[in-house]
Amino acid sequence: MLIVLSLFILGSCSSESANDKQKSDKLVVTTTIGQIADAVKNIGGDKVEVQSLMGSGTDPHLYKATQGDIAKLQKADVIFYNGLHLEGKMLSVLEKMNKEKPTYAIGEAIKKNNLLLNADDRTAIDPHIWFDIDLWLAALKEVEAGLIKADPDNKAYYEKNAEEYFNKLKELKEFAIEEMEKIPAEQRVLVTAHDAFRYFGAAFNMEVEGLQGLSTDSEYGLGDVQKIVDLLVTRNIKAVFIESSISERSINAVIEGAKKKGHEVKIGGELFSDAMGEEKTEEGTYIGMYKHNVEIIVNSLK
Repeated sequence: MLIVLSLFILGSCSSESANDKQKSDKLVVTTTIGQIADAVKNIGGDKVEVQSLMGSGTDPHLYKATQGDIAKLQKADVIFYNGLHLEGKMLSVLEKMNKEKPTYAIGEAIKKNNLLLNADDRTAIDPHIWFDIDLWLAALKEVEAGLIKADPDNKAYYEKNAEEYFNKLKELKEFAIEEMEKIPAEQRVLVTAHDAFRYFGAAFNMEVEGLQGLSTDSEYGLGDVQKIVDLLVTRNIKAVFIESSISERSINAVIEGAKKKGHEVKIGGELFSDAMGEEKTEEGTYIGMYKHNVEIIVNSLK
């Protein structure tokens, strides 16, 4: 029903006159997740006006477009979203927009053999690409190219900003490699509420276990909890992690299960997985979010 309503709203909005659209010398860009919005702000600088549909604490797997979101998408000059089925509940709306204006699923620019598949369903691709900085850089080249195509007069400006931002991301990767080396090999096990960190694990030689699957839309049962509990006890893992966009309930079930087996496990801290921190905070930027996660993981497991 919501999809039908959204498409109806899209049809209504598309008939608005050009006079109704806010006049601005800046390129109006709408993104789904904050990680992409942050990249657009860095690459677009003062030539763009950026609005993200999903803020801090928002779960993109479950997110459904509101009427206000439809209006923002309609007024945008360019739209960027992750793709790879991350924004699954919004797919029909985004596909509709793709027929009307430049709309980029940046994750789908990554070579297929570099993407991770769901261990339980080999037809499903892991969409959490921003946790592998190299892959994220490849995806963000779509942002750079999209801005240049929409505003070719400022091509040199966007290229300069992109180069500077990409260099910062390469420095971030070096920081993360150095920090993650502080965790002993036998303690390199990252247990979280859902399976969002496999790219992170692959990048830093770390075993990753999520109680839920790739999407928070998936269910978990007693068997899933017991599997994680057995891992914690067998490997003597002392910490598990909650996520800012997901309830603590599932992780608390794991902690209780381990306790019944005489194994004490603590919450190592809160990680940012599908959403970043609050706007205008360090964790509200991609680099700040990533550093936060690295520092929390290292301090809890080393």
